[in-house]
Amino acid sequence: MVLTRGDDYPIHQTSEPVAYAGTDRNFYDRYFFNGYAPDGSGFFAAAFGVYPHLDVADAHFSFIRGGVQHCLHASCELGAERMAMRVGPIAIEVLEPLHRLKVTIEETEGLAGEFTFTARAAPIEEPRFIHRTGTRAFMDYTRMTQNGHYEGWIEADGVREEMATGTVGTRDRSWGVRPVGARDAQPVPGAPLPSFFWQWTPINLADGSLFFHVNADPKGRAWNTRAAYAPDGCGQEAVAEGFGTLAARLEPGTRWPSGGTLSLDVPGAPAALELEALARFQMKGIGYTHPEWGHGLHHGPLRVAREDLALAELDPAAMDNLHVQMLCRVTGEAQGMGVFEQLAIGPHAPLGLAGLTDPA
Repeated sequence: MVLTRGDDYPIHQTSEPVAYAGTDRNFYDRYFFNGYAPDGSGFFAAAFGVYPHLDVADAHFSFIRGGVQHCLHASCELGAERMAMRVGPIAIEVLEPLHRLKVTIEETEGLAGEFTFTARAAPIEEPRFIHRTGTRAFMDYTRMTQNGHYEGWIEADGVREEMATGTVGTRDRSWGVRPVGARDAQPVPGAPLPSFFWQWTPINLADGSLFFHVNADPKGRAWNTRAAYAPDGCGQEAVAEGFGTLAARLEPGTRWPSGGTLSLDVPGAPAALELEALARFQMKGIGYTHPEWGHGLHHGPLRVAREDLALAELDPAAMDNLHVQMLCRVTGEAQGMGVFEQLAIGPHAPLGLAGLTDPA
């Protein structure tokens, strides 16, 4: 048995110590943040993940300046201590649960930052995500999401920039089972061509927060989807839920979205919005689908590295470049700013996508 700091808190959900999380080696527990200025500049994102059964934790921080996406990756051995909340130079503090959090990035290889997230409203709980590849559980997790305001600063190579007044964004917490760490080398007998389709649009409007997401199969049939609207200052009981559809447009020769039309049926929310992409953020900058810094991979007791991505030079058909967040101007029945996240692997008939990574 392994006793850790978490065992001194009344958070146990089984008879085992907190260090254990069921029996699936792919169990994870993750924080995510993104933010941007009102004019669409200054996009940044961070991720922090704990993988109890791999005994690994990792953290990533990434931001865009002058067409370059600067990234700081960090990984450490967890030592079963899930309450440490630090991986090398990157740390997270929960100042007020479900409302205020702080992220600190100590200067490392020329990159540093510190910012505080303050929620606009209570978080929304998305429908539980359960999906299988044949008989094998591919994912089984829960996620909560909320929009908020940011204060802080980011520094690159000695140049510090304060976050602009009105900087907003989104944060989420998710936990459960996803593919993490080293891949399972044994294939599922009879499994079709790998495919995964995901769209997510957290949007900051003047008086509230709007959310839409969809997971769909290659024919476009949704297997997990929902839309929600949270007026500023509301509690969980006042979050309005409903459904929506997103008709995406793709940049020619890529699988990256250039915008889309979001249609909604949610009490209190606008019925139709237009999304126009202003900037592209590569999710591999915070570990997602990264060939070297993928989530949960073991890099020894502690490893930290900087990476700089020249966004205009990336191959849009490379597997590790498919997953993006497009910062969008939002117009129509309401105005605001938001993100259009998309990951499209494999065929997807509604967008005319074929093959594994073939562009539109």
